[in-house]
Amino acid sequence: MTASIKHNLGKNPPIPPLESGDRLTRHEFERRYTAMPHIKKAELIEGVVYVASPLRFQRHAEPHSLLIVVFGTYKIMTLGVKIGDNATVRLDLDNEPQPDVVLLIDEILGGQARISEDDYIEGAPELVAEVAASSAANDLYDKKKAYRRNGVKEYIVWQILENKLDWFSLQNGEYVSLEPSADGVIKSQVFPGLWLDVQALCAGKMTQVLTVLQQGLNSEEHKNFVQQLAQKS
Repeated sequence: MTASIKHNLGKNPPIPPLESGDRLTRHEFERRYTAMPHIKKAELIEGVVYVASPLRFQRHAEPHSLLIVVFGTYKIMTLGVKIGDNATVRLDLDNEPQPDVVLLIDEILGGQARISEDDYIEGAPELVAEVAASSAANDLYDKKKAYRRNGVKEYIVWQILENKLDWFSLQNGEYVSLEPSADGVIKSQVFPGLWLDVQALCAGKMTQVLTVLQQGLNSEEHKNFVQQLAQKS
């Protein structure tokens, strides 16, 4: 055996690139994703890899930022609640999504997800929100099934092209759409005081959105929730 052949045999084989459509285990998905730092967003959904295309401003970046404003404001006023922006979530062995927004209760206060030693979310956050270009997006199909099966209690999908927002609540193992009240407000069943004026959000009227949210934060149900979390700390 020549010296060059011996040298090649001693090398570790190169890590294959991460490409949309690959069918991988979660371990292999993470190995390839870690080896490709130039990829900013990739997900494993039901064992299939999805690598995100560059994100458009009006179809994703701007509405995404508005959701961060809403949920971030709620987090600031609710001690014990955490928010994540594009955080990797280890749901199960076939699913590792990277949701646009997650809202979760701290594990030590009774939350159902945990932060791993290597700083990833493991398990199902209480709430996940995704921005989708349209109803044809995977967010409303396999990804929705994975979130439901793993126990994500509330799932929000904002369809930008249809100018529509769906807020699903997990009830008896199925997702049920929460309907707005007569004044157009949806109230979270998991995070008391998280009130959203859907029409105002879709119309970009953020002053109205934040006014309604503040009403929720001033409600007795939110005060009671904050007290409950404080008692567990």
